[in-house]
Amino acid sequence: MPGLLRRLVLLRHAKAEPAGGVADELRALAPLGVRQAESVGTALRAAGLVPELALVSSAVRTQETWRHVATTLAAEPEPEVVVSDALYLAHPDEVLELVRRTDARVRTLLVVGHEPAMSSLATVLAGAGEPADVAQVRAGLPTATYAVLDVVGPWADLVRRGAALADVVRPAWRD
Repeated sequence: MPGLLRRLVLLRHAKAEPAGGVADELRALAPLGVRQAESVGTALRAAGLVPELALVSSAVRTQETWRHVATTLAAEPEPEVVVSDALYLAHPDEVLELVRRTDARVRTLLVVGHEPAMSSLATVLAGAGEPADVAQVRAGLPTATYAVLDVVGPWADLVRRGAALADVVRPAWRD
């Protein structure tokens, strides 16, 4: 399976409630964030990017983002989900290490995480891509926006500049 095309989808969580009297990792999605996450699921499904595996940060807002994405994905079979403390406050190299541990049989992998790790990892991995998409990941991913990277070969062999940035998508939602 060394030449097999894989898709890595790096998703920034949807819009969360503002910081307030609760710890950052306990912040829930705002009503807008729920609509954003549902739009992401619809967009992923329409693009044929239904993941077999989702790596999700343990923060409440990322888990809620995944739950709403999964509802609109309506995937059969349901993707395997791994909730990871390591994704909360992770650096790009730490996220890359988690990606490298993914089973080679997984063709589409979704990572639901935080900024700046999601855009930084996309920047680090992208050896090629449309200039506008590359500029967007360098500037950062807005909430509920995802970067799609094409990866040839096993996840374990993924290196810096070892993928092509195929798309950056900010699905439409109703305010």
